[in-house]
Amino acid sequence: MKKAFRAAFPVTVPVLLGYLFVGLAFGVLLRQEGYGPLWAAGMSVAVYAGSMQFVMLNFLGGGFSLVQVALMTLAVNFRHLFYGLSFTERFRKMGKKRWYMIYSLTDETYSLLCSQRAPEGVEQGQFFFAIALLDELYWIAGAVLGTVVGGLLPFDTTGIDFAMTALFIVIAVEQWQAYKSRFPALWGAGCALACLLLLGPDRFLIPALLLAVLGLLAFARPIVKKLGEEGEQ
Repeated sequence: MKKAFRAAFPVTVPVLLGYLFVGLAFGVLLRQEGYGPLWAAGMSVAVYAGSMQFVMLNFLGGGFSLVQVALMTLAVNFRHLFYGLSFTERFRKMGKKRWYMIYSLTDETYSLLCSQRAPEGVEQGQFFFAIALLDELYWIAGAVLGTVVGGLLPFDTTGIDFAMTALFIVIAVEQWQAYKSRFPALWGAGCALACLLLLGPDRFLIPALLLAVLGLLAFARPIVKKLGEEGEQ
């Protein structure tokens, strides 16, 4: 297992840099809501969904029904269904570790698992597990550090929540370059633009996400097959 972690660390350095900064931003914003390091660690372990954790900051302020929270959570995280489907066979071979791999399959971890292969002498399952665990530890560390820094050094947090948007842009560019299939990206962008123009910036998000999900469901089989083929190359 030590070999797996030594091999996985250099691969996860880009995620380390991104997660520390984005996690820091989340921690600072969480501190602004009145929650400390233990809350940051607990939320990062129990939820561990960067974008959804940023959305949860709005929920903490109240004003949302349970139905709205459930729909938003489902829409924001529904993409993980396709992540999991493309790794079904590989995770099944990992024994009990598969449960953690399912839980820890974030956007960044998924990207690494698709693009990286274990070096010679390192078992593939252990290599994947090390990548997933290191990524989660980076996020937890960044979130906790953010609440500490936010409490010691008060500053204007205007615009800091853009950190997650910036990270998603980087991931989107990487995925665009890595995969030949452009349909998911183009469909999602088209749904977002159409709903933005029709409904305005305050009401477009949930309809756009639901439309994107419906379109991906309709073409789920060829998309998953394509992702699986490209991930094995």
